[in-house]
Amino acid sequence: MSGFGAAAEPAGWRPGSEGFFPEETHGAAPVDFLQQLPSYQSALRRRATSGGGTQERRAAPQGPAGLRAAVGRGPEQEGDQVAARPAREYPLSIAEKRRLRDYQQADIKHLSGWKQWKRTSSKSLKKVLSEVKEFSSYLELWRHDIHSIEGKFGTGIQSYFSFLRFLVLLNFIIFILMFSFVTLPSIIFEYGMFNSSFAKIPPKNIEPHCTVYEPSGTKGLTYFYTYLKDLLSGTGFLEVTSLFYGYYTIDAAWISTLRYNLPLAYLLATFAYLALSLIWIIIRSVEGFKQNLVHAEDQFQSYCNKVFAGWDFCITDPNAAWLKHRSLQYELQTDLEEERLRRKIADRTTTEKLRIYFLRIFINIIVLAVLLGCFYSIYRATVFSQENSNVVNNMNFQANLLVQYLPSVVITMSNFLAPLIFSFLIRFEDYSPAFEIRMTLLRCVFVRLANIGVLLFSLWSQISNCDTDKCKACGYNYELYPCWESEVGQEMYKLMIFDFIIILAVILFMDFPRKLLVTHCSCKPVQWYGLREFEISDNVLEIIYGQTICWIGTFFSPLLPAIATVKYFIIFYIKKMSLIHTQKPAARPFRASSSNFFFLVVLLIGLVLAFIPLGVSIAYIPSSKACGPFRSFNTSWAVVPDTILEFPKVVQQVLYGIASEAFAVPFFMVICLVMFYFIALARAHKRVAEQLKEQLAMEGRDKQFLIRKITEAQRHP
Repeated sequence: MSGFGAAAEPAGWRPGSEGFFPEETHGAAPVDFLQQLPSYQSALRRRATSGGGTQERRAAPQGPAGLRAAVGRGPEQEGDQVAARPAREYPLSIAEKRRLRDYQQADIKHLSGWKQWKRTSSKSLKKVLSEVKEFSSYLELWRHDIHSIEGKFGTGIQSYFSFLRFLVLLNFIIFILMFSFVTLPSIIFEYGMFNSSFAKIPPKNIEPHCTVYEPSGTKGLTYFYTYLKDLLSGTGFLEVTSLFYGYYTIDAAWISTLRYNLPLAYLLATFAYLALSLIWIIIRSVEGFKQNLVHAEDQFQSYCNKVFAGWDFCITDPNAAWLKHRSLQYELQTDLEEERLRRKIADRTTTEKLRIYFLRIFINIIVLAVLLGCFYSIYRATVFSQENSNVVNNMNFQANLLVQYLPSVVITMSNFLAPLIFSFLIRFEDYSPAFEIRMTLLRCVFVRLANIGVLLFSLWSQISNCDTDKCKACGYNYELYPCWESEVGQEMYKLMIFDFIIILAVILFMDFPRKLLVTHCSCKPVQWYGLREFEISDNVLEIIYGQTICWIGTFFSPLLPAIATVKYFIIFYIKKMSLIHTQKPAARPFRASSSNFFFLVVLLIGLVLAFIPLGVSIAYIPSSKACGPFRSFNTSWAVVPDTILEFPKVVQQVLYGIASEAFAVPFFMVICLVMFYFIALARAHKRVAEQLKEQLAMEGRDKQFLIRKITEAQRHP
């Protein structure tokens, strides 16, 4: 041993087969005594059922010396490479760590020059990387604010603000992507910067009347209040800006001799921001999934974790500490209630089971009727708003704005009333408290995200409603929607603006007056009503709803992510001030370990639902012939095969081969095999986690056994 043999053995350490570990200060325990441990008896039972073999060797007890060898070993030697772990990473006492460190420093002198340089450079690199990581943490957005929230209100509420920060960064990157590849090239070509030029090629084989597009913002003089209406609804002067799809009416562009295919860039940028969002969400979800896998526990472990490890030591605010105390008490009461419900369910008679099943079916019919009523109201409001959008010039300002915002108002009312009805009805379904929360959240997620789908369906039904021959020649209702993509973008823009206005209005006109009443009015009803709770789930659904709007609307309004970034940036400070001054933490907060995963799963559902309308818009609905980069194509997707035709023959054959069934079937089979492999790997990891939990439980039983033996030995010396 080059390094270990030449160095003197440190005091208190003795050599072993895998390094050095502390000497035993007492004699080894008798073998028959170790065989009485519960863990050894459990291993014997497993060996008897499995038939021995490798399980017998794997379950053999290691004893105290073997345990110390496993956790207290010194530097390991593998071939010519010496791996020296820092002394602080060993589970040893301070004195033993100091002796180990002195031994490691003495061992370095006996290494070769190359190994000394390698070890020194490795330590220096680790130190530099740790310092860079520490410095970059100071550049993290809202680092101090989020730590302050965590210290006052715990990790559950902190997870909400961390999630909000994630959405700010995601939208900012999406904005950079769309601005760099779509908006900035269009501005450069429009104003002839950097020796650039562009051409608007008239669509081929299209009726001339289909190419007529006169935005409302270019017509004559307007009153001052009209600009306010245009700012809130996205019409007028905003309609002709780079905010909406209709601005990007460029077919071919050149910078010097370089040709820039804007339609292809527009489509690829759309696919890129969707793929980026999907990958980023999945990467962040993996950590939460691992934590949920490890934290899956039985009822006994759940009680122990709540009693001995349930307290959040990040809390420093007395009120938040009192609420955390209440929440732990509530969780224990909930667990006892769930245990009572389990026994009640087990003791149900057939008549009681039939009664509760019929009651649940009846309540779900009511829930379905509420959903259908919401969807029908949104459909009628959208149709009315679109049919009367051309006669709003004869109305006054308030009526004009109401007609423009009618779908947004109806959607907001549905999002507000439907969850209240669901929370009331679920009390009669006789579910467990935990399942009640999950079911209510699932229904709220569905009603919020499905409302957006109903709005888009209503718009597309109006867009595709063609009654005349001229309309059928264009493929869509060009009379009402000469640039239908901009119309959809305006609806998404209005939804986002109205959602932001509602958030501000609730805080200013509901929470703040309620805070004043609770503070200055000593009436018992007012004090009993108290401050509004900061419900994490409701706030998360609120911002996920807005993010789904952003994902869908970015294709029709490329600068919508910039508005979403500013919106969430302001919401962070508004929610922080509201939490500190006008609200209180909920009595039933989410755990940070499970809430982060829940947030990302719901966000992933929103992203998947955003794929559907975007896919339909790109692949099936005819593109506008009067505006936009795809006006020369039948659909937006048609730019892809048109671009492939410009490639060399060999590249075309390769791409067509990839798109053929001969490639798709083997590729699908390989994907299935990979998926089955990862499923098997996940099951194996789950079994390992269960075995580790069982091992921890057996360690606890071993300690109880040893304590009992020590007590007996003290009583009978």
